[in-house]
Amino acid sequence: MSYRLGVDVGGTFTDLLLFNEASGDFWRHKTPSTPHDSSEGILTGVEAVCAKAGITAKEIVYFLHGTTVATNAMLEGKGARVGLVTTEGYRQIMQIARSFVPGGLAGWIVWPKPEPLARLEDTVEIKGRMDARGKELRPIDEADIRAQLEALKAKGVEALTVSLINAYLNGAHELAVAKLAAEILPDVPISLSHEVLPEMQEYERTLTTVANAAVRPVVGRYVRNLRGKLEQIEMKGRLALLRSDGGLMSSEKSEEQPVALLMSGPAGGVTGALWVAKHAGLKNILTLDVGGTSTDVALIENGEPRRVRTTEVGHLSVRASSLDVKTVGAGGGSIAYVPQLTKALRVGPQSAGAVPGPAAYGKGGTLPTVTDANVVLGYLPENLLGGAFKLDRAGAKAAVQTIADALGIDLYKAARGIIDIVNENMFGALRMISVQQGYDPREFALMGFGGAGPLHVNAVARLMGSYPAVSPVSPGVLCALGDATTRMRTEAARSHSKLRSATSGAEILGLLQEMEVQVRTTLAAEGVADADVITAFEVDVRYAGQAFEVPMTVRFAELEATGLDGLAKRFDDEHRRLFTFNMDSEHEFVNLRAVAMGRALELPALELPKGDGNPHAAKLRDHELWMDGASQAGAIYDRALLKGGDVIQGPAIVVEMDSTTLIETAHIGTVDAIGNILITPAA
Repeated sequence: MSYRLGVDVGGTFTDLLLFNEASGDFWRHKTPSTPHDSSEGILTGVEAVCAKAGITAKEIVYFLHGTTVATNAMLEGKGARVGLVTTEGYRQIMQIARSFVPGGLAGWIVWPKPEPLARLEDTVEIKGRMDARGKELRPIDEADIRAQLEALKAKGVEALTVSLINAYLNGAHELAVAKLAAEILPDVPISLSHEVLPEMQEYERTLTTVANAAVRPVVGRYVRNLRGKLEQIEMKGRLALLRSDGGLMSSEKSEEQPVALLMSGPAGGVTGALWVAKHAGLKNILTLDVGGTSTDVALIENGEPRRVRTTEVGHLSVRASSLDVKTVGAGGGSIAYVPQLTKALRVGPQSAGAVPGPAAYGKGGTLPTVTDANVVLGYLPENLLGGAFKLDRAGAKAAVQTIADALGIDLYKAARGIIDIVNENMFGALRMISVQQGYDPREFALMGFGGAGPLHVNAVARLMGSYPAVSPVSPGVLCALGDATTRMRTEAARSHSKLRSATSGAEILGLLQEMEVQVRTTLAAEGVADADVITAFEVDVRYAGQAFEVPMTVRFAELEATGLDGLAKRFDDEHRRLFTFNMDSEHEFVNLRAVAMGRALELPALELPKGDGNPHAAKLRDHELWMDGASQAGAIYDRALLKGGDVIQGPAIVVEMDSTTLIETAHIGTVDAIGNILITPAA
């Protein structure tokens, strides 16, 4: 028998889900994260989940991992010192950047411009130039290149980026620089812009390649360290990491192009939600992934998650495909406080994290958090992780009392105020990926997962009008489920940049067919059989004169049948949906993209025994909780004992090993055939 292990490292907990590929049986485990060295928490979890399944690590065939190592390196400014080689006359490319300032008019006054990833003193120019058609305009000078590389070596750069003008059309000069750099800087990883992002717009290409270089040493050390420790416990299976776009890449490939991992962590939840939605018969889903530190939200339409061509991490916006995930600083560990100046309650983005954690964890934390408020209100019972983690209710009350005293209100009103504010923060993030993108949230279900997602999904669904509110099976480890059930993915991009009158469907079709061969070859090198590969294609389209384009999926049959007319018509429809208008300008086809994906794992969803609709056999005890401004009589249920078709009247709490689901007053929770709890308003 073969086993797949999905591992997702969060800010507070590391989640693991082990699957038996043949039977569909699974085992789950949560263990506290170890921020100083994530691999320690991972190994602890691997040993524990293998012990539950009665197997050894050597029986794991695939180790599939979502990680925030690259993300954290960017956010915390801990990337490598990057040396940048540019074309003569373009040394200030990173400093000039783009004239985008976040915020309103005041941003021009108060916004501190971030320090570029490649500093000006670490940027050098070389002679030589390619023209706009990729032909050599001026040859490079080897002596000049050697002198510039020696200068960077003397400065102690830890990674090197080579980004020359028009290299996306012809990378010969970049390759020549890389050959000399390998000689002069033998231990420094080299990132070439025509390999990382072969697209026009020199600033975006340079920034993306510099970002790749900045995290290469960090990600490389992490991957090699993890691989070594897994070898020590005789885990000989294939190690793959989750990409920002929801696919997998080999650990070796991740060392070369870690820029594809910047949204690896949040992507796991979306891919897990896809698996759940498919088996639950849901096509339109808004996801609400609530962890200890932050909340990630995304939109899935007709079984496909929205993808974007930019990955945003902090102030950076790099050109790399990713799932359209928005993140807000609202999680179980988010700290509540009352500023002296305004005396208005605030929640987050600061977090108590894994250490010391919320006051209720009893690990020395004293500041009031969202978790503490849930404990005070009775939404979180005393035991977590199946009884292995006991909550300190007295400590939670003491922490939240500081908020009540600062506001001059009752303890329970203060706790509910904390919950209401964090729910509004989540509501705001969901509006960004639905209403502001032209979608009606009432046409979507809302799926809550992560350790705290099911606690908040009912309240947020009420704000959004998105029903049913879904609490999936094992919501606390759904990101790990996503890691375990996704597939290998790679893509290739090429700039085309031609007006409709200057190109044809046949020309674009020919280029896409060339790129199909390229991506299939890449997956073959990563061990994917050609018969298992599925390909998809995109063309970025815009009106002539626009600075931004819209990616449109294309099919070979469509291009052969309708040429560019059908593609232009679909672009017009999408442009009107997104922006409410069309233009009379000619269409321009900017970039072409080919995507190759390996075979999707068809893991079965195990059905529950069918019940009679009465969940009495799963009831643990009666319970008091504070809701709607008063104490309410409710009940606590054991999710493991629920049966298909059971209907739970709110207010109620459903507990399981890795999460807790809250069903509010005037709502009911119906258990579907595979164990999801579907929460809807009572009739």
